[in-house]
Amino acid sequence: MRRAEPRSIAVWTLVALVGAAGWTVLALARDEEVSAAWMVAAALGSYAIAYRFYSKFIAYKVLKVDARRATPAERLDNGIDFHPTDRRVLLGHHFAAIAGAGPLVGPVLAAQMGYLPGTIWIVVGVIFAGAVQDMVVLFFSTRRDGRSLGQMARDEIGPFGGAAALLAAFAIMIILLGVLALVIVNALAESPWGTFSIAMTIPIALLMGFYLRVLRPGRVSEVSLIGIALLLIALVAGRRVAESSLADTFTLAPSTLVIWLVAYGFVASILPVWMLLAPRDYLSTFMKIGTILLLALGVVVTLPTMRMDPVTDFASRGDGPVFAGSLFPFVFITIACGALSGFHALISSGTTPKMIQKETQVRMIGYGSMLMESSVAIMALVAASIIDPGLYFAMNAPAGVVGDTVQEASKAVADFGYSISPADLAQAAKNVEESSLLSRTGGAPTLAVGVSEIFSQVTGGSMRAFWYHFAIMFEALFILTALDAGTRVGRFMLQDMLGNVYKPFKRVSWKPGLVLTSAAVTGLWGYFLWVGVHEPLGGINQLFPVFGIANQLLAAVALTVCTTLLVKSGRLKWAWITGVPLAWDATVTLTASWQKVFSDDPRVGFFKQRSIYQDAIDDGKVLPPAKTMDDMHTVVTNSTVDGVLSAALALLIVIVIADAARVCLKHIRDPEASRLSEAPYVESKVMAPAGLFPTAEEKREALRDGTREPTR
Repeated sequence: MRRAEPRSIAVWTLVALVGAAGWTVLALARDEEVSAAWMVAAALGSYAIAYRFYSKFIAYKVLKVDARRATPAERLDNGIDFHPTDRRVLLGHHFAAIAGAGPLVGPVLAAQMGYLPGTIWIVVGVIFAGAVQDMVVLFFSTRRDGRSLGQMARDEIGPFGGAAALLAAFAIMIILLGVLALVIVNALAESPWGTFSIAMTIPIALLMGFYLRVLRPGRVSEVSLIGIALLLIALVAGRRVAESSLADTFTLAPSTLVIWLVAYGFVASILPVWMLLAPRDYLSTFMKIGTILLLALGVVVTLPTMRMDPVTDFASRGDGPVFAGSLFPFVFITIACGALSGFHALISSGTTPKMIQKETQVRMIGYGSMLMESSVAIMALVAASIIDPGLYFAMNAPAGVVGDTVQEASKAVADFGYSISPADLAQAAKNVEESSLLSRTGGAPTLAVGVSEIFSQVTGGSMRAFWYHFAIMFEALFILTALDAGTRVGRFMLQDMLGNVYKPFKRVSWKPGLVLTSAAVTGLWGYFLWVGVHEPLGGINQLFPVFGIANQLLAAVALTVCTTLLVKSGRLKWAWITGVPLAWDATVTLTASWQKVFSDDPRVGFFKQRSIYQDAIDDGKVLPPAKTMDDMHTVVTNSTVDGVLSAALALLIVIVIADAARVCLKHIRDPEASRLSEAPYVESKVMAPAGLFPTAEEKREALRDGTREPTR
């Protein structure tokens, strides 16, 4: 092993000191102004140290990634689902696919508890749990021909626990996709500027796909510049469209957006990955990464003050207007994707392992992408914490709580313990050229207001409306790319399950199965989307706790599979790497599930909520925020479905963990009796760097081996 150079030691010592200084200020500041720059410093310093040391240790010491081993993308290349993809494009696809609504919505909602609890969990959680899960799942799936998480569970844990994992993973996936789509609807409804700009990304992505595949293969830099230019043109043109006679065409009601999103999800799921999925995700990644970097730079330049309390009274009381429940366990399941996300495991065992060129790239794509997503979560928390707390609560509480007018909202916010005048609420909406900002739930509008606040200060206080709509497009791109990739992964999962009954479904590119399963997946998540749009209690407020619980339960499945595979593959001494996060995640999530099912507080417990509304129906009463008896019946139906789902998913996860523990103990007692479903070793004929840029050693290896493609 090479000894560290003095310059390297100095650089990493400086990085560590910057991160430590940020944490010290956040921890010690009490009743005084704190700059958001300290939060950014604490997070980025921690990320850098974790990637440089911890991820490298796991990749090369624990997993022992092998650059000489051919990946399924190389061995099974069919141009549809299996296709070796340039690491830069794949990094873009993977990051875009995993970075959906969670890192945007969760931290914004969790700001109700204050900025400090969320910051700690986002950073610590991603380093030791979220990024580890993503990288390890990607590695093991790549070793197994890109098999889905559920299928790996069935192969390695056994038919009983595996069947429970398959069923749980698929059901959770459907819920996640429905909520992701709901956030898009909330952001784009009645917004012609945002709808037009997002719609234009589809033909732009198709052009990029054909450019790389047919017109100029391998010209990644060229197509990147073209894509970025067209994206900016679409954004600027969106404002013109919103002010023209075409505005009505792109001003869509929520119900109409539901139909368009379901249709888009179906088409995106069946097209070849090179045509729409990979180029679209790669395109959106430039906007995502660029925006986050600019936002971090804007925070450093403008030094905005954190206006939200470090820890609010809602953290202990559990009666917050944004979501009910105490800090433990609900802040952890609300933040979800920013720290640990089961959804990522579906991407890491779905599209990405079928496209990755080299095993050595799992560190950059798996661990690195998750750190990038966590930075998005930190920026979302910053954006939510620097705006007026009164505006924050007026935007994120449901309409049934804050009312329909600025006067009612001002009074409701005062009841929460904060203050904002009706004139200030009206002016905030006017500043971003929106008719109203009240009850703009889902987190995306709140983040957009925070982004516009920072960027407009950089530009001298002007262009606030432009930056607001820029942020809306940025967020919708985030979510839409996760939606199309997630739908494809859901199709893979359903094909895996049906393939156990009828073998042709196992062939993921078999066209009849491809069409049937895509239709089934989009129809199922379309149901939850429709329910969320028409939910009287506020779709995102009612469904996001289910989303968070389901997402974290899926993470428990992923960490269980990872721990089992570490044990069975002879890495027992390293099983703590995924075993410790598993223990924490299971404790938090099962506690949250128990409370959502059995709590006597109707704001928390689904069945208690159902009981109260059903009793009112029996008495012929209509309870607010419901306005009609039909609304009352909708609440009863949705509460019943949510309660049953929460209980059933928790039970399935307990079965998976228990069965996996049995398998691990059996292996420890008799290692020779265990079987691994790993694909046979095949020598790779492709040369590609492990990171964004080839190292000197990789360049020398490429020169030595003339049979391989040159390193680029």
